[in-house]
Amino acid sequence: MRYLALLLLMVTAACAPTAASSPLPTVSSPTHLPPPIPTTERPTPLPMAVVTPTPTSTPTPLPTSVTDFPDPGLYEWRTIASGFRKPLDIQHAGDNSGRLFIVEQRGVIRILQNGLVLEQPFLDITDRVFDRGNEQGLLGLAFHPEFEHNGFFYVNYTERNGRTVIARFQARNNVADPSSEVRLLRVEQPYPNHNGGGLAFGPDGYLYIALGDGGSGGDPLGHGQNPNTLLGALLRIDVNHGDRYQLPPDNPFGNEVFHYGLRNPWRFSFDSLTGDLWIADVGQGSWEEVNFLPANTPGGVNFGWNVFEGRHPYSGGEIPANYQPPIFEYSHQWGCSVTGGYVYRGSMPEWQGVYFYGDYCSGKVWGGLQIVATSDETAVSTVLFETGALIASFGVDEASEIYLADHRGAILRLTRR
Repeated sequence: MRYLALLLLMVTAACAPTAASSPLPTVSSPTHLPPPIPTTERPTPLPMAVVTPTPTSTPTPLPTSVTDFPDPGLYEWRTIASGFRKPLDIQHAGDNSGRLFIVEQRGVIRILQNGLVLEQPFLDITDRVFDRGNEQGLLGLAFHPEFEHNGFFYVNYTERNGRTVIARFQARNNVADPSSEVRLLRVEQPYPNHNGGGLAFGPDGYLYIALGDGGSGGDPLGHGQNPNTLLGALLRIDVNHGDRYQLPPDNPFGNEVFHYGLRNPWRFSFDSLTGDLWIADVGQGSWEEVNFLPANTPGGVNFGWNVFEGRHPYSGGEIPANYQPPIFEYSHQWGCSVTGGYVYRGSMPEWQGVYFYGDYCSGKVWGGLQIVATSDETAVSTVLFETGALIASFGVDEASEIYLADHRGAILRLTRR
């Protein structure tokens, strides 16, 4: 087992919410611009006359985070389904149905339920998805927190002219209506690569959208360091108000951008227990990185691209304002393209608080941990598994068990041997 360790530098602060209506914009990329954590309800007191039985046992609560990794040899990534066509996202609907939704790059979403892949697709929009480029296609999926009641879900896809589309659809039972599409955003993409693609609802109820810097190599149009473009950024919108959406009042730049300085964020997630944010950002030619922000960090954080690649100078120049270096990085001797994952919150206590991420090319899976001592806080990351998979994505189910998608067609789950 090989070990990588880095000190964690963190930005902490508080955050508040605002509003602004937005029509359906087609956003052009400038060519010369420079660079509540879930609360627990207090139980209702019992009336004085009520006598409750003495419990026979008290469940042992799961730890918030372990302080060391278990022996990975006692675990495996077991294939639970196969036969998918280029799967690259795994999501659940949060509706207690037990379903997993597998996104295929060509423009189809399939349902995996009770170990079986349903024959009828949940959604088929191959008629409008362009997937000829390696980084184009149907790239991301997020279900509205009230999906069980409103049937809304959101996708990120590349349309046939190369633009990124963020759209809402509506479903009933196991089928979504392709004609229910409402387009929220269309973003011009100057090149066919670095589209990003991830979507997720944050603890604040807003929809977050990850977009890459627009492509080519080295960020020739300077999008990463320009918060006035939507490229190279993590966007944040309020889909519960306005015609299609509103801008949250505390978005720092008066537009959809919440954080910026990203090259090609390939998967981000929020810790389902703490609300912390994790973003994996694919590097240029030498370094892959994972970024971390504590819950409630205000907007405006700059992750450094293209001034930095990982923690290393790339284009040069002064350190940007509000720069946040990555919590983890690894060189291309370990792989070539990072895939972000999730903090484990499932049933195995020995993995609690471990952030899983991997590499598309090498098939390695890392575990990351924050170890809090009395006087300091340290982050460590360790290679745990050699899967041999083309790791396109990770996902979790409603019980917070973790999965990965092999781009060659299989879905695997972390289990004890």
